[in-house]
Amino acid sequence: MSNNKETGFEAYLAFAHRLADLSAAAVLPHFRNLSGVEDKSAGGAYDPVTAADRQAEQVIRAEIEANWPDHDVRGEEFGGASPGRDYCWLVDPIDGTRPFIMGLPLWGTLIALTKNAAPLLGLMNQPFTGERFWSAERGAFYRGRTGEHAIATRPCPKIEDAILSSTSPDLFATPGDEERFDALSERVRMRWFGGDCYAYCLLAAGHIDLVVESGLSAHDIAPLIPIIERAGGCVTSWTGGPAAEGGHAVACGDPALHETVLKILSG
Repeated sequence: MSNNKETGFEAYLAFAHRLADLSAAAVLPHFRNLSGVEDKSAGGAYDPVTAADRQAEQVIRAEIEANWPDHDVRGEEFGGASPGRDYCWLVDPIDGTRPFIMGLPLWGTLIALTKNAAPLLGLMNQPFTGERFWSAERGAFYRGRTGEHAIATRPCPKIEDAILSSTSPDLFATPGDEERFDALSERVRMRWFGGDCYAYCLLAAGHIDLVVESGLSAHDIAPLIPIIERAGGCVTSWTGGPAAEGGHAVACGDPALHETVLKILSG
């Protein structure tokens, strides 16, 4: 099926939805029913991984390799990068393994397709709550208990009115990062930790105004960029550059807030 790439965006999006369904079937039997958790940190900061992470990524990889053999696949658990391939699927089977092992439904499966490193589409699936967020060619969408509908970020031009989210204060380990993040936190209305990918999607849906993080990998952020951008927001590095390869990232629901945030984060 190597000629599938001729069929365009809608075929890619339908395939991403299929990957999300297959991943959900692999992951859900393990949620709140874990048989064990490994630490893959090799002596560094605790980095948990479960059988669900690995099984889901294996299922996703097998499906991509069977249907798009000329595409690359890069995943959280098994890596991968084939130089010279235009299209690449980025996969994080469980973004938010810590809440997953705690039984908290604040994790999700992340899937992106990039072309020449630029995200074409992104999808986040939370199968336990039955929620899915994704980017279309025009707009971003949500499917859940309220049905399926378009989503949009909300206006928030003033930093003093903003709700800020980040996964953990432990992300800001690079010298200077904690101070800059704290300086931003002092300006916003409210700060909250613990959202992982779910927070980015709630930003796209108009419930959160800012997500600021550091130490990200490409598979952590690339799937979320097109969802947020097509919902009306923006995602960049802390210096205003591209964020798709990871590192430092700031997501703003209202682009009018973006410049103010970058000035604070630049110190």
